[in-house]
Amino acid sequence: MNLPRISNSKRQKRVIARAIFCGMLLVLPSCHLPTLRQADPAPPLPADFNGATSPENSSQIGIDEFYNDPFLTRLIQQSASSNLELKALDQEVRVARNEILARRGAYLPLVTVGAGAGLEKASRYTREGAVESQLEVAPGKPFPNPLWNFLGGLNIFWQLDPWRQLRNARDAAEQRYLAAIDKRDFFVTRMVAEIAENYYRLMALDKRIETLDNTIDLQQKSLDIAKAKLDAGRGTLLAVQRFQAEVRKNQSEKLIVKQDIVEAENRINFLVNRFPEPVERSTVGFLEMNIHALSVGVPSQLLLYRPDIRQAERELAAAGLDVKVARARFFPTLTITGGVGFQAFNPSYIFSNPGEALIANVAGGLVAPLVNKKAIQADYLTANARQLQSIYNYQRMVLNAFTEVVNRMSMVENYRKSIDIKKQQLESLEASVDSASKLFVNARAEYVEVLLAQRDFMEARMGLIEIKKQQLSAIVNAYQALGGGNMLAGSTPEPLQPHHR
Repeated sequence: MNLPRISNSKRQKRVIARAIFCGMLLVLPSCHLPTLRQADPAPPLPADFNGATSPENSSQIGIDEFYNDPFLTRLIQQSASSNLELKALDQEVRVARNEILARRGAYLPLVTVGAGAGLEKASRYTREGAVESQLEVAPGKPFPNPLWNFLGGLNIFWQLDPWRQLRNARDAAEQRYLAAIDKRDFFVTRMVAEIAENYYRLMALDKRIETLDNTIDLQQKSLDIAKAKLDAGRGTLLAVQRFQAEVRKNQSEKLIVKQDIVEAENRINFLVNRFPEPVERSTVGFLEMNIHALSVGVPSQLLLYRPDIRQAERELAAAGLDVKVARARFFPTLTITGGVGFQAFNPSYIFSNPGEALIANVAGGLVAPLVNKKAIQADYLTANARQLQSIYNYQRMVLNAFTEVVNRMSMVENYRKSIDIKKQQLESLEASVDSASKLFVNARAEYVEVLLAQRDFMEARMGLIEIKKQQLSAIVNAYQALGGGNMLAGSTPEPLQPHHR
């Protein structure tokens, strides 16, 4: 009997129909994907800092050159190797790096090797036992009872990645690894700025102590004059009491300043990871101190030099990849499993006749979401929300960095002008103290005029010290706002094995 032959055209149509059907099965789960929300656009980055630009950027100047103070740079270098929070951030970088290795392993085949042995005794009055009693391993040689089972071989599991779900997850992990490095670098810039601020605070407190000592000496001389005039019957007890009260007030203030010195020193000691001890510092005149001149560059350089902006950019890129990973969950998952090995109830058969003891299997799987896709949709929308969150965080970082530079550069300039005017005020007040003291000695001025002149002079000098400290702090923070102070800049992170995209 001859069967009718199927024409080639019909076979081709069937193949095409099956291919179309399989394709529909693959893309059907991706239908009706939720619509993603878009972020509001950010205002354009200005071309200058409120009219200020320069060809160079101070962030590229090294710490040694910028501060030009061996005592300060030594403290900063000690903090780079000893600070405990920095060490913790280093471990965070290592954790992020290990996450890359884990993600890379997810899209590579998983191969395992194993061996096992077991013993089984079947009852004669069961189907297995009854069947085995009628079988022979070889002519005249029945199955042993109990029956040993020896097994050894390789197994493989491989999840294919046609939608780049696993590779996008790997790329997101790489972006978070780089973000962890930028987070650590930003902490370094803040740590350097905090050490420098406290260092200059210490120098300002030293200057306050010096000013108080000079004022106390001056007031002590006035007190001695008042006592002498009282003894001679030319003065009053009130003048003696007022001068003595002023001396005691400044002696008390000196102890408060000493406590501030202890706290500032111990903050630096904490940052460099050492127990409380005196902090060495420069003896250069504080009021005449100048740090390296600042150059702002252009605003677009902040995107390159500010570690916190780079971190936000990395996290934004990772969030975008997370959206792609969540989208791939709407598509089928393709897996391949297989194994090869040897199995026998007697190990000698594996070596004497391995071909007969060989076992192997291979299978493929295609799994697509069909019911309860709400959870997948929720993950997809959540990834979109986190992406928008990263976008707005990046925009906020850029705006904050630009504002910081403008504010601190303005502070540097305004404090500089204020110091110039304050010095002129001090010259006049110093002359008034000298004049009042001479007039008081010659009984041509009251003690109140001397007290007021001395007090105004001391307060003005203290004000000048405070303004100078604020100016130095503004320079330090402007340097940090531009991206400077990162001692780890240019350091090479731990190398990763290359991969092929």
